[in-house]
Amino acid sequence: MSSPASSPPSSRSSSLSSSLPRTPPNLHQNSADPDARWLVQKFGGTSVGKFPVKIAEDVVANYIDNNKVAIVCSARSGSTKALGTTNLLLRAASEALQRAKAGSTSVSGTTTPITRGLFGVGGASTNGNTSDHSPPRTPDSNYRSRSSSSPSPAPASVFGFTPLSDAQQPESVPDFHHTVDLIRQEHFTAARAAIQDPDILKELEEEIDRDCDWLRSFLYAAKIIDEISPRSRDNIIGMGEKLACKFMTAVLRDRGIDAEYVSLEDIVPPFDGEHAPEKALPQEFYDNLAAALGKRILECENRVPVVTGFFGAVPGSLLRQVGRGYTDLCSALLAVGLEASELQIWKEVDGIFTADPRKVPTARLISVISPDEAAELTYYGSEVVHPFTMEQAIRRKIPIRIKNVENPLGGGTVIHPDPDTEISSDAALASPIPEPASLQSLSLSLNKLAVAAEENKRKRLPTAVTYKENVVVLNVHSNRKSVSHGFLAGIFGTLDRFGVVVDLISTSEVHVSMAIGDNLPRKMLDRLVKELKTNGSVSVHHDMAILSLVGKQMRNMVGIAGLMFTTLAQGGVNIEMISQGASEINISCVIDARDAVKALNLIHQSCLQIKPEKPRVGPWLF
Repeated sequence: MSSPASSPPSSRSSSLSSSLPRTPPNLHQNSADPDARWLVQKFGGTSVGKFPVKIAEDVVANYIDNNKVAIVCSARSGSTKALGTTNLLLRAASEALQRAKAGSTSVSGTTTPITRGLFGVGGASTNGNTSDHSPPRTPDSNYRSRSSSSPSPAPASVFGFTPLSDAQQPESVPDFHHTVDLIRQEHFTAARAAIQDPDILKELEEEIDRDCDWLRSFLYAAKIIDEISPRSRDNIIGMGEKLACKFMTAVLRDRGIDAEYVSLEDIVPPFDGEHAPEKALPQEFYDNLAAALGKRILECENRVPVVTGFFGAVPGSLLRQVGRGYTDLCSALLAVGLEASELQIWKEVDGIFTADPRKVPTARLISVISPDEAAELTYYGSEVVHPFTMEQAIRRKIPIRIKNVENPLGGGTVIHPDPDTEISSDAALASPIPEPASLQSLSLSLNKLAVAAEENKRKRLPTAVTYKENVVVLNVHSNRKSVSHGFLAGIFGTLDRFGVVVDLISTSEVHVSMAIGDNLPRKMLDRLVKELKTNGSVSVHHDMAILSLVGKQMRNMVGIAGLMFTTLAQGGVNIEMISQGASEINISCVIDARDAVKALNLIHQSCLQIKPEKPRVGPWLF
């Protein structure tokens, strides 16, 4: 028997928009200017968890007069990392499949009341016609500020079993029941801290209750059939984004912004082509999805749409196809569908720096960066934007701006869509250098030449240095029984069977060095090493780190590799292996993890710092 699949389409239809009450005149809406372009703002779970009021008052409110703003939210963080919504949902899914403890009896289930209210129209079939692929309908449609309707009667039995109270079976309540209570309480606490209007707060709390009741019913069903399919797991995890967006919609309404909750669980267009679950979906699928997203958001008229990062049933499972970064992907596809002027990703940092400012005090903010550089930094340790997500916006020439929720007036870092544009890595270069009018023409000419030379020198600097921790190095030396092509084929075939992703590799005819993530279980790593030994002798080095120097201008920088390795040698940092990508914008080496922070500072000082010039003499000095 298959497990519960993703929720059926929401009962809301676009025709309902015309029957809803008009927005109160005191609510702040998106710009009514027909020439105003869309701006997509994506907020991470930490921002939604810690700064919901700041998002409403200092971010969204400052953009909607001149733009049409659409918001995408991740599942909110909790009061601790363990109490983050996604972590709790994953825990609940795991607990649903745990065996009952000795002496306990099974719980038959719980009901799922579905109502009409601030958060839109819900509904559930009460004729008992639910199938394995049709779990109880989630109460997800668009949230608008209007008076709550009377609750619809709750079905007597969602999955054909009778609800039992905790008092009736105190020992039979499974662990996930308490985990769902934690999710409910975390959102209640956040709502009461951020929302002032008692009516909005009451209706949000009722909506949280309904969603948590639905989640319990879903998990009870999974427990009974003892299975959670990939699509069912998607649906469980997607509840985090739905709760976060309902919460943010309520906060925006409470702060006078006309917001509308938009659920995307029924937005994915039909996919007619053949698709194996283990294969990536074609770009055509994402293009069609982007168009569907844009069409749906245009129905919001002048309201500010608050969009769930979870976008429903994807062929092969959303988590398998995209991973937990699907919220970023959703925001990029939405920007494409709306032909947005910009995609803003709001974090808790000012943007991308030349190095991690927590470890390198002299790190500088990068004002503009190329997509290739951002992708390299993401691969090798810096949390920027996933390259696939970035590609969706960049291929349509949409800039991506990284901004800080705690510093909304900061310029942030722009990932520029045109890789052929000359891009500077220094924020100070974005402003023109003033020239005094009192100098003679000759002095002015000499000064311009000096400034141009200085700017040219700065442009040739690398962009950033980063490092990736938790790395294992595997060295395989041929046993000389295999010819070179058979030697390499044996190694790569073994890596493929174990599903190992190689971060760096350095090869010769009889020797291969590989840097991989230290995320394999110990037994699996031992098995991998055992199989690799059929190709030759193998050595394993734990507690290593990958140090990467990244910069588009490094293609034309003579001697930068020599400077990097000389600096490390003078600093007493031993290099285990060296690799340079074919793109020529990344030079990486593997070092001992305990030297990583020291190496980071050494390279930043020698390769990225702009050295002070000696005082110039002459009439152009100012």
